[in-house]
Amino acid sequence: MLLRTAFQLQSAKVSARKILRALAELKAELPDELPLSGIGITSVGETVAVRSGQAQWDADSGQHLLDFEVAPIRGDVAFLDSAPRNQAKRDEQAAEWFALAEELAETDAVGAQQAYRKVLELAPSPHCHAYTNLGVLLCATETRCDETLSVFDSALQHFPEDALLHFNRAVVLEELKRYDAAEAAYQRCIELDPTHADAHFNLARLSEIRGDKQGLVRHLSAYRRLVG
Repeated sequence: MLLRTAFQLQSAKVSARKILRALAELKAELPDELPLSGIGITSVGETVAVRSGQAQWDADSGQHLLDFEVAPIRGDVAFLDSAPRNQAKRDEQAAEWFALAEELAETDAVGAQQAYRKVLELAPSPHCHAYTNLGVLLCATETRCDETLSVFDSALQHFPEDALLHFNRAVVLEELKRYDAAEAAYQRCIELDPTHADAHFNLARLSEIRGDKQGLVRHLSAYRRLVG
């Protein structure tokens, strides 16, 4: 029985060394009341697999194996788990809503805002561009600055290293006359992107408002260097 099993495993491209080691260990570990003739031995890839009843394990390591054998099915496709399909569908829907939002942005700001919110609702993972574009649209409406700030704050929870989000958040804070917070946000933008000329320009303007002549000269010089 050992020879027959070894020959079958060798035919399945399992190495002779692995066959001998697995069968020897298997015979040594099995109780006397369960001889080799009472179990099934086969190959799973290059693994020598043992089956007794519903249990299946690796003869070499003793690790249990899960049976993922797929039975023939009728039809073209069978989904064992709907999660991948649902995620792909949500990705597709989010992309469609994003494309619609971009089309509406020039002619229907309210419709574009609703479409961007739909993207954020449907996208399986946070959508940086939807957050950014929604915030910019809301920022154009001066009476919705608090709501705009909330959008950028939410976005930065997912994308804390995005320089543009920090810049846009700083603009909103400036509109709300929260100058200290705006300055900190512009500075963070420059830390992440030293070439962000507009952040230097806005910091120069803030410095002028606050009577900081040294800051005004420093940031205005940096702005001119970057755009020149």
